[in-house]
Amino acid sequence: MNSSIAQKDVAAHLHSYTNLAQAGQVEPLVIVQGDGIHVVDDRGRRYLEGMSGLWCASLGFNHPRLIAAATQALNTLPYYHTFYHRTNNAVAELAERLLAVAPAPMGKVFFANSGSEANDSAAKMVWYYHNAIGKPQKKKIIARRNAYHGVTAVAASMGGLASNHNDFDLPISTRFLHTECPHLYRNGLPGETEEAFATRLAGLLEQQILQEGPETVAAFIAEPVMGAGGVIVPPAGYFEKVQAVLRKYNVLMIADEVICGFGRTGNMFGSTTFNIQPDILTCAKGLSSAYMPISAVMVSAQVYEAIAQNSARHGRFGHGYTYSGHPVAAAVALEVLKVYEEDNIVARTRDLAPQFGGALRRLAQRRHVGEVRTIGLIGAIELVQDKEKKVGFTDGKSGVTVAQYAQEEGLIVRPLGDAVAFCPPLIIEPKQVDELFSRFDRALDRFEREIH
Repeated sequence: MNSSIAQKDVAAHLHSYTNLAQAGQVEPLVIVQGDGIHVVDDRGRRYLEGMSGLWCASLGFNHPRLIAAATQALNTLPYYHTFYHRTNNAVAELAERLLAVAPAPMGKVFFANSGSEANDSAAKMVWYYHNAIGKPQKKKIIARRNAYHGVTAVAASMGGLASNHNDFDLPISTRFLHTECPHLYRNGLPGETEEAFATRLAGLLEQQILQEGPETVAAFIAEPVMGAGGVIVPPAGYFEKVQAVLRKYNVLMIADEVICGFGRTGNMFGSTTFNIQPDILTCAKGLSSAYMPISAVMVSAQVYEAIAQNSARHGRFGHGYTYSGHPVAAAVALEVLKVYEEDNIVARTRDLAPQFGGALRRLAQRRHVGEVRTIGLIGAIELVQDKEKKVGFTDGKSGVTVAQYAQEEGLIVRPLGDAVAFCPPLIIEPKQVDELFSRFDRALDRFEREIH
């Protein structure tokens, strides 16, 4: 909120918000305009958007090159599909560019419209692939508890968030399994090191595969950094140890790069940051900086060849969406990739990461900040009542309160239970990083005054 607004107006607004929240409703924030890293609501209030919308507006909210690319594409070919061996120039070029920047050798690209659709498609491809290679029993997919992979019936079933399962009758089948979340702060044993924790989690995964039967386990899906699950940065050596288990039992590795892809962790992909060698990679969000809905599934040559041969047997690959490879979305995504390259966005992220991460880590000195998690330009704090005992708040909604106070200070962040997440646009300037945390400090001041 603008600092000129009277304190009595703040109190009245917060009282109204509290009443609405208790009734299961929240007053909507109506955003009407965006520029750079800021958005403006229908009352003229200006906010620093500390979450890039939903982890996605990497280049901010009014990039002229992206607007021009969309306009030109609309004037050239506003729509065409990619069924029946048809394509368009933009999507063909985009596929080539994605394969060129992929973190591991990939064979082909399939396009969809959201991260949920990409992960849903990846699951179907895993099942189709194992049928194609004569392993029809190898269908189970393992994810992590607290993981988020989307909200379609299949994608939500793969995810490990109870809120995406409760009363939706999910997971939809016993094909979806979940293993331990790699959160050392909450799941580590007393005195356990990162490496020991990673070794133990890999061992638990292997035990689970053996209990299920390796002949039934098809794939393991993971975000390099878990986003909606609390911005969980994996312990050192975690993915190397996990992938050794996967290779031992011929289990495919799916990297969900929907949030981490395109510079967020300080490399083009989080897979590079954490030494992941995926067989299938899904991406979205930063692919178009959220200016148009588009996502992609990249598959290895091995997976593609098996799928292609099986499709020839059936006469077609019976999967796709009306808007797969939409020419306008593809044109915008192409321009986004050019901006990333020409403006050195990934290197810029690495340069800003120490300032961003340092400001976040200083919050660990706060009375009720139990843990700080950060890499690149993504991070979170975890709020606790008792730092020594790591005791969270009883209602699990402290993050909502802090995020609301931040909003009143002109900053948008995301509450995730007792955690608060940060994911600013990659174009943020150093002085804007300082402003982001200055506003958040004021929000934490208010929170601490309230509970003492």
